[in-house]
Amino acid sequence: YCSDDWMNEKGFAAADQERIRVYQAEARYLRALSYYHAMDLFGNVPFVTEEDLPGAGFPEQIQRADLFDYIEGELLELENLMVDARANEYARADKAAVWTLLAKMYLNAEVYRGTNRYADCVTYCQKVIDAGYSLEPNYEHLFFADNHLSNEIIFPVTYDGLNTQTYGGTSFLVHASIGGSMPAGDFGVANGWAGLRALPTLPNAFPDTEDGRYIFYTDGQTLSVDTVQEFTNGYAVAKWKNVTQAGEAGSDPVGQFVDIDFPLFRLADVYLMYVEAALRGGGDVGTGLALFNQLRERAYGDASNNAGSITLEDVLNERMRELYWEGHRRTDLVRYGLFSGSAYVWQWKGNDPNGTSIPENFNLYPLPFADITANQNLVQNPGY
Repeated sequence: YCSDDWMNEKGFAAADQERIRVYQAEARYLRALSYYHAMDLFGNVPFVTEEDLPGAGFPEQIQRADLFDYIEGELLELENLMVDARANEYARADKAAVWTLLAKMYLNAEVYRGTNRYADCVTYCQKVIDAGYSLEPNYEHLFFADNHLSNEIIFPVTYDGLNTQTYGGTSFLVHASIGGSMPAGDFGVANGWAGLRALPTLPNAFPDTEDGRYIFYTDGQTLSVDTVQEFTNGYAVAKWKNVTQAGEAGSDPVGQFVDIDFPLFRLADVYLMYVEAALRGGGDVGTGLALFNQLRERAYGDASNNAGSITLEDVLNERMRELYWEGHRRTDLVRYGLFSGSAYVWQWKGNDPNGTSIPENFNLYPLPFADITANQNLVQNPGY
């Protein structure tokens, strides 16, 4: 509601008006990002904008394809309103954050919209690639307490052990991954919660342990998760560490809350989106192969494990090795048609120790019961 006329009427200086317009653009971006996650996870969701007056009635339900169109329209407009890439304060959205989200939408457009947008995905990946980001030389440093220093992270969710204390976020990722014989102090915290472990599919995705992204704690741990309640069943993921590159613990003297920022968007993901979209017909496969091999070279420290050619299956497997525990796997498997059904099973899929087929409706989560009962405009997703 801070229109130009309103700001002029109130006597805002030109510099202040420009600053307010930037804030407005960033707020609209965060709204678009939130709707993107709702679209991805739930499909048809309640929808409101600033045009809907508070208390005017219950939100109407928007169809997934229509929500895609709305988010795309917002982002295309915001592309010209946001601060230039890498020119904003750290952790505030800029044009590169807009481009990355557009690339993600276009890569998944066949799922969300029923349309092929792979060429557009390549276009927006290229915008990010040309913006001056670079791969972090040491993969592990992306998940350290001082990862704000990395030039690979495009848009993070920031955490601070003193000023944003929460038991969620990256504090959860660190504490919940520590148990058994794991020394919590090595991870910059006081204790572990003995919860999260990897299913065998993840460590088995690595052809060898020379890959620098193979960061698991295996001492006293079994590969198979035969008993979910036993922390020693399953390798522990050890890549999130509340220590700095200099080996110092995070800022919280008690060792409960961490300083690690969550890299919501980072350059390696953009590289892999480019590769996949190119293989699906949207761009130059040779360029994609070169980007793919940059990630392989970082992982191994040299070109000894570079690929001479790649397939879509190679990209899916590389995304698992590169991006595990960063919130991408479900969306990737849905896009590949492997999340539901029996073509790809993993331990405990379908609540079966050996894995079993699950119905296609599981590609979407159910709308929360509280929302359904509170808003008669909402129709539950099929199968729930």
